[in-house]
Parts: sequence; C-alpha cells; structure tokens
Amino acid sequence: MHITKFSFLFIFLFPIICWSVNAQEVRIELGPDEVALNETFNIKITVTEEKIRSYDPLPEIPGFQKQGVSQSSSMNIINGQMSSSTSVIQYYKPLRKGQFTLSGFSLSVNGRNVSSSGKTITVVDARASAGGRSRAIDPFDDFFGGNREEPEFVEVDDDAFFSLTVDKNEVYVGEGINVTLAFFFSEENQALFNFHDAGKQLEKIINQIKPANAWEENFNITSIQPDKVEINGKSWTRFKIYQATFFPFNAGSIDFPSVGWEMIKYRVARNPSFFGNNRLQDFKTFYSQPRQVTVKPLPPHPLRNEVSVGNYQLRENVSQEQVATGEGFTYSFGVTGEGNISSIRAPRKKNAQKLNSFDPNERIQINKNRGRITGMKEFTYFITLNEAEEVSMANHFEWIYFNPALDKYDTLRPTLTVNVSGESKINQAISSSRLGGIYDLIDVEDNTLLNQKYKYYFSVLINLLLFGAVGLLGFLIIKKK
Repeated sequence: MHITKFSFLFIFLFPIICWSVNAQEVRIELGPDEVALNETFNIKITVTEEKIRSYDPLPEIPGFQKQGVSQSSSMNIINGQMSSSTSVIQYYKPLRKGQFTLSGFSLSVNGRNVSSSGKTITVVDARASAGGRSRAIDPFDDFFGGNREEPEFVEVDDDAFFSLTVDKNEVYVGEGINVTLAFFFSEENQALFNFHDAGKQLEKIINQIKPANAWEENFNITSIQPDKVEINGKSWTRFKIYQATFFPFNAGSIDFPSVGWEMIKYRVARNPSFFGNNRLQDFKTFYSQPRQVTVKPLPPHPLRNEVSVGNYQLRENVSQEQVATGEGFTYSFGVTGEGNISSIRAPRKKNAQKLNSFDPNERIQINKNRGRITGMKEFTYFITLNEAEEVSMANHFEWIYFNPALDKYDTLRPTLTVNVSGESKINQAISSSRLGGIYDLIDVEDNTLLNQKYKYYFSVLINLLLFGAVGLLGFLIIKKK
C-alpha cells in the first residue's frame, strides 16, 4: 500500500520536477566559424521555459563592431506537451578580413552564471547576395520545429536632425539668450526612433554648452513631449530636450559647440514574418551645428555695471494716501517685465533723510513660458513722516535700467503721492531717539570750566627738550672730529 502511494506521488510530481529542471537551462550559441565582410556574426543567449529578465553585456570581439540586439521567442507543442524559449541575439559586423579570436567568457543571465569557451572566427571577402533565391518564411515554422532562416535587417533612410538653436545672435551684457536643444523628424520620415539614457546624455551635453560667465534660468523640462512645428514650409515633429535662458555677465562672445545626441534607430527585416522579430535595435548619433553669440558692452553710463537689462515697467502701491504725522504706512515699488528678474536691485533712494524707513521686504515671482523669462520683483517699505506736507514718491525713489529694444537707458519713477497732516513730530522724534556717544554724558559730567593753559606750557616744554637734544648731538659730533 505504501509503495502504491509512493508510486502515485512520484508519477504526479515527475512532470513538475522535469519542468523545474528544464527551467534552469540557459545556453550560449556562437555564430559560424567563417563569415564574409557583408555578413554578420552573432552570439545567441537562449533561456527555456522562462523570459530573459536580465543579462550581462556581451563581450567585444576584436575586428568586429557591435551592430544591435534583437529578441525572439518560440513555443513548441510535441506529444501534447508545450515548451517555450526566449532568445537574445547580439550581432557583430566584421571590419576587415583576417582571423580573430573570441576569448572565452562568462556572464550572468537571470542571476545564473553561464560560460562559453569562445572560438576563432575567419573573415573572408564579401559574398554575392542570394537575391531572388530567398525562400518564403512559414509563420508556423516555430510551432512545428521547422528551421527558419535568420531575417536580414536593412537600414531605413531617415528624415531627422538634432538642433541647438538660439533666439539671438547678438546681445548686450545682461540681456537674455534663449537656448533650445531638440530632436526633429518630418512627417515623411519612415525610420523608427526611440530615446534612451536621456538623463545621462543631457547631463553631459549641459556641461559642454553651459557658459561659465552667465546666469542660467532653466525651463526644467521633465518629460520629452512631441509638438508640431513648421520650418521653411515643411511640417516637423519636435521633441524639446532642454531649454534655458542665459544672461551673460561680460562682453565678448559665447560659443556653443557641436554636441551629439544618440537615438535608438531600428533596422527592419527585409522579409518580415508574421511571427518573430521584424526589427533590430541599432544606434545613431545626430550632431547639432555650433552656434556663436556676440555679447556687446553696455553704452557708457555711471551705473552701467549695476543696472538691470530688459524691458520693465513700474507697479507701485501705497497702503493709504492720507496719513497723520508720526503714523506709518507701507509703500511698494514693484519692477515687472522681461529680463533677469533675479538680478533686480532695490530702487535708489533720494532725500533719504526726510523718510524714516528701514530696509525693504522683498518678494519675487519668475514665470518661464514660450522661451521668455518674465516676472516681478517687489520692494515694500514701511515709512513714517514727521512733518505735514504732500510727499511725492518721485522725489524719493527711482530705478534706472537699460532697455535693449530701444538701445538706451531709462528710469522708472513713481507717480503716487501721500498727504501728511498734523502737528510736527520732529522734536518728539529727536527726544525719543537715543543720540548716544557724547550726549549720554551731559547729565553726569561736571559743568565747571577748566583752565586749558596747561596745554600751552606743555608744548613749550616739549620744544625746549627738542632744541636741547639737537644741541647735544651737534656738540658730540664736533668733539669727535
């Protein structure tokens, strides 16, 4: 009875055990010993009963160049039992004739180690193509174990380019230059593309193109999205990769070098099949054209090293237009427009002694849209006035800037006025403030007049001592001679 139960259990578990053993099978297949210059050599990794989740990079072969990777899968049904396998094929293109050695190697596939002893590969002259002798491919070959030829992949012509563009070829110091990196392909393009390692590539490119003597305002493109544009009457799909505005600090020139952007470009099967892989992953690098931007110095002006550059307007506000002497109010001086908003300084104060105010509070807002940097920087002052008068803010604040569109300096002046009424608070303000220093000693020092003649006698004594020293020095010199 026990033997019968054991036999039944063994018969039940045997297929599962066999399946588990088969699931462990990973093998490496090497291409032929001899290939022609117009053929490819390949290394094939096959895993049965499991998908290929991860594998180490396949080795380099001296005299060959990696050409891309393809994947395939197959399923067989034999005697009612189904088996499947997944393969990854690395293709190598020979560069010249001769004998080349593929050394032994090992790699990890799905966490399992597998090895190959390598081989010697002979590269011979190019062979004539099979031409019309290509046979039709049966889509059911894989199901019934038939031998299927490896597909021949061809490269499709592309109508695409990579571009670095600038919106201006000449700017003033402090004026913004908008820089855009983008990949384009036309509506007639038939090639298949895909992005890869965009973050790593972009980091490298930014290090190459970012000028050291300029302030950067990055548009922070977080995802690559297509949009339609028209260039010279032709429709293109554009993928913006990077966009920023640079504000140069110094005159001279800013040079943007040619940079490369690598795309996955697929080659397609010459005779596509219903099943199997009909495209082969390859890579192509597109290069941008170099660009140069001339940076001109600002025209002569006493403040040309301090002023902001851009197109600006004034937005001002006062908390109340009618105040009493000694009472405080707030006045906001806001600069709004297009330019380097971060670099805007506080307005210059005139007749500052008439305004009782502290350093302003600052508020900044920057907008990045459609290749433009716009925004506002606001300075808010708390002010008290001690004399009754009508105060025009234009007499106390001004902000000078350079307008590159007009090629001239301009000044933003306030237009608001504040009416101050009431009794004078000047004396009260003086008494309430601590003068410090010598004034703190008035109440504690003796007010008796002192005789200042001792200074005269002291100076006479010093002069007599000097004359005596000179006479003694002369006497000693004469005596020595």
